[in-house]
Amino acid sequence: MGVKRPWNIVDMPVYSMATYDDDQVNMNICTYVTAISMKPKLFMVAIDYSTKTYKNLEQGSNVILQILHQDHSKLVPLLGKTSGTRVSKQEKLVSKGLITNWNGHQVLNGACGFLALEQRGRKNVGGDHELFWFEVVKSKTNSENNILMFQDLIQAGIIL
Repeated sequence: MGVKRPWNIVDMPVYSMATYDDDQVNMNICTYVTAISMKPKLFMVAIDYSTKTYKNLEQGSNVILQILHQDHSKLVPLLGKTSGTRVSKQEKLVSKGLITNWNGHQVLNGACGFLALEQRGRKNVGGDHELFWFEVVKSKTNSENNILMFQDLIQAGIIL
């Protein structure tokens, strides 16, 4: 294996953002996530313009940021490499028994944590992603162990 690009040498948690279109949940993979304020607790997330997640956010969707468990690595091709505009990720997740409810919303079974977010702003900064910032309005920690990390995806060959 060759030398990694500088942005691939850092290690950070892998998240999935659940957004909603009426009663249909869509989930993606987010690695561009950063806490930006303590009080209030704010997170900044970069969202690809071409995604169902972006479309849902434009419609004012509720948002649950999920901290993924290592067991979720097998879901990265579905959540991160498949378009929610072409495939119902909800149907695939439900058929595998991977959906549960938290805070009145469908989320992934086994996630290490959940953050219910309210959109506070957004900024087009150029490039293929738009920056959104959110306030945490409710959270739950399920486990502090075996969090799926960015380097886990590289080691598994999911991210090159």
